[in-house]
Formats: sequence, structure tokens, C-alpha cells
Amino acid sequence: MVVYPIQAVVNAPVQAGAAVIGSLRSRTYLIEENARLQRENLLLSSKSQRYLALERENERLRELLDSSVVFDQQVIVADVLAIETTPSARQIIVDKGTNQGAYVGQPLIDAYGVIGQISDVGPFSSTALLITDPRHALPVLVNRNGLRALAVGGENPNELTLSFVSTNSDIKVGDLLVTSGLGRRFPAGYPVGRVRDVSIKPGDAFATVVVEPSAKVGHTREVLMIGPRPPDVDDERLSAVAP
Repeated sequence: MVVYPIQAVVNAPVQAGAAVIGSLRSRTYLIEENARLQRENLLLSSKSQRYLALERENERLRELLDSSVVFDQQVIVADVLAIETTPSARQIIVDKGTNQGAYVGQPLIDAYGVIGQISDVGPFSSTALLITDPRHALPVLVNRNGLRALAVGGENPNELTLSFVSTNSDIKVGDLLVTSGLGRRFPAGYPVGRVRDVSIKPGDAFATVVVEPSAKVGHTREVLMIGPRPPDVDDERLSAVAP
């Protein structure tokens, strides 16, 4: 009992030092553990984002494939590599070429409608004119009544105009336009767009009809290439669709 207080005084610094060391070790461990958990959380977050992107990509691909089922057409899924939308040229580059069966004049659609056609092909990639390109023209008909017209690229990169629609034609805002099948380049029945505006100026023989494309022109990431090449369509006939 006499010696114990002396031992306690002597051991106190040792015990205090051990407590401090233990506390520092615990703090270091917690810091390292926190850093490790943050790294794991960041990794899991990045994986989660990738999974969401893959899920959305799968949804887009399903929409693309579903869009062609009712037409019973042979199709090739292609990724869009580049998009060019200038006043003089509106076109895209896709990652499929002659090695995958691409040909000049091959029609392209996305999950919502017609987007364009192949204008130039290489072994591994192809360039396609968008339907909103001023050089592009597409035979269409009004789904409601069968009225035929020619949809051409307009000044606005996100619109089409109809050529040779007489002022007394039965066409209304909201009418759905589909491919007519004339020219044997685009199969009949594919959505092209909806009429957004119809205006008639006194004295004009034709109405001014503005159409909003059904396809996500200039924004799509995947397209369907409709094929194979029809036996009676050759590369030189591409000029037949240009005004």
C-alpha cells in the first residue's frame, strides 16, 4: 500500500503515452479508412453512372429495333461518329461502310422516323445526308388522306418544307407525313414528320408548308441502315432525290 502510489506516479506518463499513441493510431486508421471508403464510393458512383448510360443505350437500341419490326425490313445498327449541321451541309458520319453492306442511297432511320440516306461510302464508314439538308428531297404523302408532296430541306436545320402543295390542298397542322415509296429508295410507310405550319399568301399558287421531322435529326446516336440494296437502284440515282 505504501509503494502503490509511487508506482502509479511512475506509470502515469507511460500510460498517458500509450493512450496518446493509441489515439493517434485510431485517428490514422480512421483517416485511412475514410479515404478508402471515399475511393470505393467514387468507383461505385462511376460504375453506377456507366450502368445508367448502358441502360439508356439498351433502351435506345430496343427503340431502334422495335421501330423496324412492323416493316419487316433487314436492318444494320450503326453508331453516329460525327454530326455536321451548317447552312450548306447537314450530314452525319456512321461507323458502317461497304464491308458491312452499306451503299450509296441506303435509307437511314432512327427510333422515330426517317433521318436521311447514305451519300458516300468507304470500307469502314459512310456519310449520310440528313433529310433537312437543302440538297435532299423525299417523296411523302399525308397519312390522313394520301395527298402526295415532296419534302425538302429548309433554311432551318430542324425543319422541312413541302414543295408544290396547291393552296386548295387538304393539308392541316398536325398531319403526319410518311414516305410514299415513290422512287423505290425509301420503303413506304416510314414516319417523316408532322405539319407545323400552313400559310397561304394571296396570289400564290402554292402554300408554304413547314414540317417538323419525326426523327431526332442532329441529336441521334444510333441509326438503322435499311437494306439490302434494291436490285433496280444504282448509285447514280442518288441525284434523283436532290432538287
